[in-house]
Formats: sequence, structure tokens, C-alpha cells
Amino acid sequence: MNLAVTVVEIVAPVFLLAGLGFAWVKLGQEYRIAFVTRLAMTLAVPCLIFVSLMQSKLDAGAITSLSLAALVAYGGVTLAMIALVFAFKLDVRTYLSPLTFGNTGNLGLPLAFFAFGETGLSYAIVLFAIMAVWNFTYGVWIVAGGGHWTRLVQEPMVGATLLGALFLWQGWHTPTFLTNTLSLIGQLAIPLMLLTLGVAVARLTPKGFGLAIVLSLTKLCLCTAIGWAVGRAFQLDDIAFGTLVLQVATPVAVTSYMLAEKYGADGEAVAGLVVVSTLLSVGALPLLLATLL
Repeated sequence: MNLAVTVVEIVAPVFLLAGLGFAWVKLGQEYRIAFVTRLAMTLAVPCLIFVSLMQSKLDAGAITSLSLAALVAYGGVTLAMIALVFAFKLDVRTYLSPLTFGNTGNLGLPLAFFAFGETGLSYAIVLFAIMAVWNFTYGVWIVAGGGHWTRLVQEPMVGATLLGALFLWQGWHTPTFLTNTLSLIGQLAIPLMLLTLGVAVARLTPKGFGLAIVLSLTKLCLCTAIGWAVGRAFQLDDIAFGTLVLQVATPVAVTSYMLAEKYGADGEAVAGLVVVSTLLSVGALPLLLATLL
């Protein structure tokens, strides 16, 4: 019973905030998703990443082990999803990127924080940064049909990650007044991302639910298995292991839909994956957490 209560306490704030965003739109209230997303991804999330890394108590060895595990895990996921797309004879530009990349930002960071505290959040940020770099290079290249590798250097999250890693490595800290300011801005990130997730799901116009259900279940099983196997192979500590499995197992990200729309892939099919995999995660992620705690 105590485990069930703990899991509910972890996932309830996440899905309640996303549900609030969903209900807000369904009630006809205005929500400028483009503005809020830009605010979160160019200001709040970079501040959260930088301050979390700068203040992290993790040692360099733990971060290195987790980073290597993440590279292997996402490499495994990439290969598995390439095989899945070709096995189902799916359109590569539409399906490969959404199936490869999970919602490690909007959903993964809050879950890691509520499940494993500040240490889990620090680990999750490392994983989120690695996934973001791979998404903004390989992922965009797949959806766009080539090119666009320079997008990486334009992302504030990448700069915040590198700068935060430098401060962590050198043991530097910004002045207290600046740290407090950046921390306050960073605190916007998690609620904004969760509200935006709910709003985005509410506004999607999906299609192809049958295929989306099969692909979402397959993605969940493959990603969980890969994350679990890699975490055990690298002998990560319990929090790092749990965070890795949780992040890799997150559902299809809303950004996949946005990229599909931007670069002319089948946005409605991707929307179906986002909605189905997100709804599936409402039941699957609590069960997964119960095995990790």
C-alpha cells in the first residue's frame, strides 16, 4: 500500500498539471502555445539546466558513467526504431524521429524530480541534454530529409548545458543574487512544460489510432528493455538507473509533431502517436515507477 501511495504522489502532480492545461483549452481559454514554448525552451529550461548542473553534488565519475550509458541506450533505441520502421514499411520521415525520441523534457524532467528529488533531476538533465543534441541533429535531419545540422548551435539549452558542465567541473558558482535570479526563472520550466503538454495534446488532430496503439506499445516495451539492459550493464546506482529507464521510456514528444508540421511530414499521423503514447503512459509509467522505487 505504501508503494502505491508513493507512486500516486509522484505521478499525480505531473498528470494533474498536464490535465489542467488540457482542460484550460477545452474550456475555450486562450493559451499561446508558441509564445509559452519559446519562453520555456529559450529561457526557463536553460536556466534550470545551468543552475542544476552548477549546484549539482554529483561527481564527475557518476556523470561520465551516466552519459556513456545514455549514448549507448539512445544508440540502441535508434537502431531498434530503424528496424521497426522498416519492418512495418512506414514512411521514414514521418515515423522514425517520433519513435526514437521520447518526451524527456515536458514529462521526463518532472517525473525524475518528483520520483528521485534533486539528484534525479540532475541526472535527468544530463540525459535530456544528450537526447536534445541527438534530436536537434539526427532527428531534424531525418524529418527534414537532410541538412539543418547548424540548428544545434542555435539552441540555448546546448549552451546552458556546456556552461553548466564547465561550472560543475571547475567548482565555480555565480554570485548569489544571480544564482537566485536564474533559479527563480528555472522554476518556471516544469509547470510551464506540463501545462503546455496538456494544451498541445488537447489541440492535436490525430489519425490512425490502430497503428498508433501498436507502435506506441512496441516503443514502450523496446525502450524500457533497452534502458534497463544498458543501466544494468553500466552498473549505475539506483537513482541513475531509475532515471535512465524512466527517461528512455517516455512517450512520443509533442516537439515531434511540431517538427513534422514544419518540415512537411504527416503531422496527423505523428499527432496520433503523441496522443496514444501519452495516454498509454498514464498507466504504464506508474507501473514502471513501482518497479524502480
